[in-house]
Amino acid sequence: MKGRQIILDHVSGREAAALMVDGQLDDLLIDGDAPRPGTIYRAQALKPVKGQGGIFLETPDGNAFLRQVKGIAPGEKLLVQVTGYAEDGKAIPVTQKLLFKSRFAIVTPGAPGTNISRNIRDDDRRDELLLIAREERGAFEAAIADFGLILRSSCAAAGDVEIAEDIGAMMRLALDVSGDTGSQVETLAEGDGPHLLAWRDWTAPADVVTEPGSFESHGVMDALEALRGPEVPLAGGASLYVEPTRALTAVDVNTGADSSFTAGSKANFAAARELPRQLRLRGLGGQITLDLAPMPKKDRRGFEAALRSALKLDGIDTVLAGWTPLGHYELQRKRARLPLSEVLS
Repeated sequence: MKGRQIILDHVSGREAAALMVDGQLDDLLIDGDAPRPGTIYRAQALKPVKGQGGIFLETPDGNAFLRQVKGIAPGEKLLVQVTGYAEDGKAIPVTQKLLFKSRFAIVTPGAPGTNISRNIRDDDRRDELLLIAREERGAFEAAIADFGLILRSSCAAAGDVEIAEDIGAMMRLALDVSGDTGSQVETLAEGDGPHLLAWRDWTAPADVVTEPGSFESHGVMDALEALRGPEVPLAGGASLYVEPTRALTAVDVNTGADSSFTAGSKANFAAARELPRQLRLRGLGGQITLDLAPMPKKDRRGFEAALRSALKLDGIDTVLAGWTPLGHYELQRKRARLPLSEVLS
């Protein structure tokens, strides 16, 4: 089926959302048991641990870890936000830089200024958005003097009233949380679930399907079954295998039956284009090692460019660590999703 579809349903009793593009599963969100990214806590500092580069905190959901901090005393209360999912057996990753994010606006306490997405290039529209932002900020006067505001690319085609209401809602939430004066460890705001995340982040025009059982009737369940296996077919008979281990995720690229001189390069470039989607759908992050098909060293720069371009569209923070002495290529990826193997187990 051509076009974009956002399908909202449940899998094994868990809230889930799927984005289908031209009949292919392009993105997937399934709720888990771990604290959602975006959750905000009033946390309590525990004793610093030497050599860890941060401090452990007590939260309602267990210990969290805050990196690169100084001057925090044990027992001190502070506001922190969950930034991603923890590795098995490790503390929840958090930050003190709070973000209040919605479909059109992001409010940033402690980082003042008004910014508009660079994807909005029409000068007249940018001026209109600045005026909307100024009027909404004025309604809160000095209370938000140190709050920043980012207007997202979805504002380009949205209605002015809708944008203004979204800014106001995020400003009020940011004020409520930032002005917290409680003294006990507590969850102050829950992170967004899959259905709300789909509304917030999948902003391109799409048909929205909400009937129960839509995952089955629209092919999502078939795609999930394919994701249970490691093999991913590529163009020209090539393939890649994605296999998570406890330490890292190993990705193996094979040329298949093609034995031509350019087979390795073609397979590797196809893998570069497909890999971000596979990591996104499988919920994989951390260290990722690519065992590529043999190709001339002169093609390495082109491979990196193709991979970088695909990852840029992916939207999940990924560091290209580079080549190893054995010719493998390494990535370090944010754990922005729960592994599919965990939420479907």
